[in-house]
Amino acid sequence: MTTPTKEPANAAMDRPGEGRLAHAPADHPPVRRARVGVVLANLGTPDATDYWSMRRYLSEFLSDKRVVDYPSWKWQPLLQLIILSRRPFKSGEAYRSIWNTEKDESPLLTITREQTRKVAEGLEGLFGDGVMVDFCMRYGNPSTDSVLKRMQAAGCEKILFFPLYPQYASPTTATANDHAFRTLMQLKWQPALRTVPAYFEHPRYIEALANTVREGYAAAETPPEVLVASYHGVPKRFLMEGDPYHCQCQKTTRLLREALGWEADAVQTAFQSQFGPEEWVGPQTVEHVAELARQGKKHIAVISPAFASDCVETLEEIEEEIREAFIEAGGETFTYIPCLNDRDDHIAALLAVIENELAGWVSRQA
Repeated sequence: MTTPTKEPANAAMDRPGEGRLAHAPADHPPVRRARVGVVLANLGTPDATDYWSMRRYLSEFLSDKRVVDYPSWKWQPLLQLIILSRRPFKSGEAYRSIWNTEKDESPLLTITREQTRKVAEGLEGLFGDGVMVDFCMRYGNPSTDSVLKRMQAAGCEKILFFPLYPQYASPTTATANDHAFRTLMQLKWQPALRTVPAYFEHPRYIEALANTVREGYAAAETPPEVLVASYHGVPKRFLMEGDPYHCQCQKTTRLLREALGWEADAVQTAFQSQFGPEEWVGPQTVEHVAELARQGKKHIAVISPAFASDCVETLEEIEEEIREAFIEAGGETFTYIPCLNDRDDHIAALLAVIENELAGWVSRQA
């Protein structure tokens, strides 16, 4: 596992074993021992919070056709000349408010690295050292391209690619998979690649969410009256065009409520991070929590089931902007329930998904 600009490869996760083929000529290049790779793929992070680092990151992100699918001739001039002349300042400020100053990196990077370390330990316990584990980012570093090529060079002839998005969406899961396949297009010897499907209804994932809610409510000074499950939004047009994200989010909320044994109105679904002029799926979280306050709900909690790791959308948008909207509308206590991050029950859920998807490629140790 690596962060290319900051630290070397983790030897515990990369024991390639190199040798020569029997009867091969003396000048034959070394051949790596065949291995299986597992890649955890997260959204991405800027390398720093300054203007140019933020601009590079935002340009890559907002130029992705899966994220903004307007025609390039219309979108790129607006993006490069207007949006990216101002937005890096605002986004940089948001990232600075949550930045891991000790490691000089975003919390998303810190958390994803720790998730990967724990998953690697779990898989080593199940399958020995034949499985190499690493992580990549769709935008920023470590890049999907660099990680997949490093795995292929280390002898991984089979790779399980795991986008860390419980609910499938075109701007998240699909673009992560797209980028992985684009990397394979560059390779002379392509590894076999499997992609992990959405796990929005996996029992262990739901139970991990329920555990965090129980813990959050137990720790709250005043018991919340409503739990808002806030998911990242998508344009409503995506739903109409067949993207299953909205439906999967609704099902996750229902399964979470059932796992908790609560009444229907005790857990509500909302969507955050809307931008642009077109209609998005709703209700919008920032407006919904304010409306709850106006209706007399003075104590609420918010959870983010669509995020496997806390990031700027949770630590800054929810903890600051959405909290402020609730308080300004008359709310009194706002409890944010952190993402699953590197909790043991979350790692157990990820391991269960991975083991199922590795079927036929590896076998448990005796």
